[in-house]
Amino acid sequence: MATQYGQGYGDWDGPGSPGAEERRHRLPAPLRAPIEARSWREFGYLMLGLPIGIVMFTYAVTMFALGAGLLVTFLGIPVLAAALAGCRGFGVLERARARRLLGLEVADPEPLRMKGHGPMAWMGAMLKSGASWRHLLYAVLRFPWAVFAFVVALNFWVYGWALLTYPLWFWLFPMYGGQDGLQLYGDQTHSIYLDNPFEITVTALVGLLFTVATPWIVRALTSVDRLLVHGLLGPSRLATRVVELESDRGVVIDTAAADLRRIERDLHDGAQARLVALAMDLGLAKEKLAEDPRAAARMVDEAHGEVKTALQELRDLARGIHPAVLTDRGLDAALSAVASRCTVPVQVEVDLPARPAPAIEGIAYFTVSELLQNVSKHARATRATVDVWRVEDRLLLQVVDNGVGGADASCGSGLAGLAGRLDAVDGILVVDSPVAGPTRITAELPWRR
Repeated sequence: MATQYGQGYGDWDGPGSPGAEERRHRLPAPLRAPIEARSWREFGYLMLGLPIGIVMFTYAVTMFALGAGLLVTFLGIPVLAAALAGCRGFGVLERARARRLLGLEVADPEPLRMKGHGPMAWMGAMLKSGASWRHLLYAVLRFPWAVFAFVVALNFWVYGWALLTYPLWFWLFPMYGGQDGLQLYGDQTHSIYLDNPFEITVTALVGLLFTVATPWIVRALTSVDRLLVHGLLGPSRLATRVVELESDRGVVIDTAAADLRRIERDLHDGAQARLVALAMDLGLAKEKLAEDPRAAARMVDEAHGEVKTALQELRDLARGIHPAVLTDRGLDAALSAVASRCTVPVQVEVDLPARPAPAIEGIAYFTVSELLQNVSKHARATRATVDVWRVEDRLLLQVVDNGVGGADASCGSGLAGLAGRLDAVDGILVVDSPVAGPTRITAELPWRR
């Protein structure tokens, strides 16, 4: 479980990179918003929302009313199932539209859980699916909101750009409309037209205000659409949690299997091989005991050294699984022992009111041990610190070194494996390691008594 520091940053061009600084727009965001592609995509999303909302609403209400009315007969059940299936199909379209125009990634809802095969099993699963009913609710709620959002967005957008460009097209009124300009007020005795340079300029300025404000109004409207799509067309919280737990269970199983393979390999290649060689040496010494006592004594002495080495390997192996000092004295003493074996000076600070659950304590020990091993092998640091403390119901670990930095948990390194191990118990690993250092890695674990 080791990671190579100093990788993964050569081609990085994030928000704080020099390339991003060179591409930074000179216009401020409010003035840039009306001509940004994002604003036009969001406006297009609202414009498409009305016709799609009409189709979804008509289909959902008609099919649901027909199915509910036919429930007195058996025909109502397949009609309701077809209504829900159609709404799920519309949900696929809406998720794709939100992904393309709003940049909103929403996972597919939980699949149907069919108990058996055939049309009856499918209809039963469709009617029992909470996701199907949420899609139906979305189809009903989407229509009134689509009408409101369409009217607001279209009026602000059209009036804003029309007023802003009024100086370019006001000449159409006297030439083709028979009036001096855009009529602001009029009755039987009095009329006000926007026809002099001052009024035209004020009209354009008002249009500029509308044009600048419209993208933010559109963005606020699409925020409601995001909530609707994410809340009604995505997986439920329970289904998401089940998927997370299934994934975490797989990580735990894979990690346990990898640990067992490592222990078996270390025993087979290390202590077991030494004990076999020791048994052979002692057998040879026994045969030579009568013929050549000195040679036998020398072989026994060598066997004694092999015994010490094998015992040390077994102690190291046991310490890597779960050290006795962790069980007996807790994290403070165990982490101090780990720090003493690091190649650089390490300051350990543990501030815990009590001991967490043994499983959490073991994961915390393993995390710090792996991070200090990375410091020894790759960081090229001269000092490091380890801090452990508790905040409410979370256990926090932080390892800081003054090495070369560049650690990256997203490139399939040992840090990625460590992050997966923490994620299996609802933990988090945060890596802050700029090039040239320092490296600050923070792990967060649940506190379980």
